Amino acid sequence: MGVFVFLPLVLPLTAWPVARLAGHHLHPRTATWLLTCAAAVLAVCSTLCLALLMVVGTAQLPGNPLPDGWSDPEVREAVPYDEVAGRAAIPALLAVIASCASAAWRHRRVRRRSRRALTGLPATPVAVLPDEAPYAYALPGSRGDRIVVSTGMLAALTSRERRALFAHERAHLAGGHHRFLLAVQLAARANPFLRPLRSVVVYTAERWADEEAAAEVGSRRTVAVAIGKAALIGRGAPLGTLASFAAVGPVPSRVAALLEPAPASGRWPSVFTAVGMATWGAAAGTTVSALSSANSAVTLFFILHAATPL
Repeated sequence: MGVFVFLPLVLPLTAWPVARLAGHHLHPRTATWLLTCAAAVLAVCSTLCLALLMVVGTAQLPGNPLPDGWSDPEVREAVPYDEVAGRAAIPALLAVIASCASAAWRHRRVRRRSRRALTGLPATPVAVLPDEAPYAYALPGSRGDRIVVSTGMLAALTSRERRALFAHERAHLAGGHHRFLLAVQLAARANPFLRPLRSVVVYTAERWADEEAAAEVGSRRTVAVAIGKAALIGRGAPLGTLASFAAVGPVPSRVAALLEPAPASGRWPSVFTAVGMATWGAAAGTTVSALSSANSAVTLFFILHAATPL
């Protein structure tokens, strides 16, 4: 197992370059998928690393439920770096589990509260709340997705801008963007080195919906103006994992991107460009993390299986 068990803890650093470049050089849909998948794999690998270290670190603790053979000197010698790192992994793993569970529970609680707030309204795809505070966000649900918008937001926009708003929120729901946002949120909780990826995915998910709305409305400028207005007067969704038209983030970058030609979809960057090199670097780091985790898990399994009495 050796030093390979520690690599997944630091390999998320290999995704930082592509996190800086993907939002401006890749199509938003491609960037969202790429960064979310990388963050999910890297988070799972680093969590598995902590779990393996915890198993090794608890082998000699009094009262542990593991077989006595696991603490034999031969086994300890075959599994290095177990004394300090193994015991430190125990509170670290517990903190990761508690943090991810808290984020998932809060996400579910806010969604249920948002659903209950719509009780009594017509079961239409768009729920208009009589509220002077301007906001609009996409609310997914098992019984049907809905767009939640306040009368304050509708009053602040023109008819074409309202159309852009609804197109934007429909794109969030059709693309399942809440899943991407929740995935990177949990990944960032599992490994702090993945927080830059979470921030970029929040931006690229909004850009993805911006492009879909611009294509539906037929005017990139109209969508840009609507976003600018909503950001100035409105507030975001009640939770960061719910996509919102007035999402907190680099709104000037979104507006500037909409005032430029639409990005080419389906085009993969050349390896000889900065974003291409960063993409392949992140892919290599993610692959090495997965292989290191698998190698450590298989090695530890065979070592401890051999030490376990029948």
